[in-house]
Amino acid sequence: MSISPPSVPARLLGSVPLAGAMPLVDDGAFESRAGGARRALLFRGADLEVHHLDELFAGERAPRAVFPLPWPGWTRGRASLSPDGSFAVFSGQRAVRAVGADGATLWEYRHACWGPLLGHPHTGDEQEVCAGFEHGSCRVSDDGRFVWAHVAVADEEYDEAWAVLDARDGREVARLPLDDGAAAGSHHLSHPDGVRMGLCVGMGQDGILLYWGRLDGGKVTAWDLNGTADRILLDVHPAHEGFLTVEHYGADLRLHALDGTALAEREERGEEVPWDCAGGFVDAGTVMACTGHECDEDDEGVRHWLLDARTLEVRGSVAYPSHPGEGPARPLGDGTWLTYDEEGGALHRWSTAEG
Repeated sequence: MSISPPSVPARLLGSVPLAGAMPLVDDGAFESRAGGARRALLFRGADLEVHHLDELFAGERAPRAVFPLPWPGWTRGRASLSPDGSFAVFSGQRAVRAVGADGATLWEYRHACWGPLLGHPHTGDEQEVCAGFEHGSCRVSDDGRFVWAHVAVADEEYDEAWAVLDARDGREVARLPLDDGAAAGSHHLSHPDGVRMGLCVGMGQDGILLYWGRLDGGKVTAWDLNGTADRILLDVHPAHEGFLTVEHYGADLRLHALDGTALAEREERGEEVPWDCAGGFVDAGTVMACTGHECDEDDEGVRHWLLDARTLEVRGSVAYPSHPGEGPARPLGDGTWLTYDEEGGALHRWSTAEG
């Protein structure tokens, strides 16, 4: 059924010159915490720059902190910042490492190499980068006590694991084997309850694996949603117990209960235009989804859609007073969202005109 929703005017709240900030809206460079902290984690050469989003739009252009990368030649993996900002954790090709703001290594958790060639040799140089783009990810828990890490494992029974590490010293507290993994990459998302952690593992054309887990004593209690595989974990919100996903190729959006039960679904737009792999909760009552950025089926170009956060009924398409740039949007959960003008190098923050 063709969708002909009304236009919803957007209001520009602020713009910030920030070259190279596209990962804030289309990748894992944005990290939010229970309690409202929103921070941009941007890789700049051999450093990780940390900006507090509200400070950035209030005029503070200097990063709040700068962490030297432990492996400057390694461009894959993910980073996560402790809630108090005192250390960052990096997911490398052969290790997870915690680094202080002074560059000192606080601890390191070694694991098997993500390189796809089985049994390939290593020189012993920690800066060696092996062939392959495969990588894991990591996330510091909202209470700062643990680091959840998706790692490669040298084991005859399984190749990957979900490890929980003590954030003080990197000691392994618990581990969950991931039997079905063949990861190209992954990302974590902590639930607003401060207890549960989500893991989304991408396997390229082979699909998506999605898990939720919690630490119960010395054991990871986890449940997966892979009976209905190929769902990308998009977002969570404190007002919703569950989470939002999009099908791997954009066929539909879904709201789920934490056990995976679909609470609402919205199929691809009319004329079979798929949803992009970007979007989330604008606020407790509104979801934003995008079309036209990843696929060119939509002759109207990139469009941002507002949907009801309980039913996923389409409320309207966003009408900008000026062009926001040919890219996706990053909802922030507080009634605002970000876009990035790559040509002009500007990060924009928006709300609806009545917001």
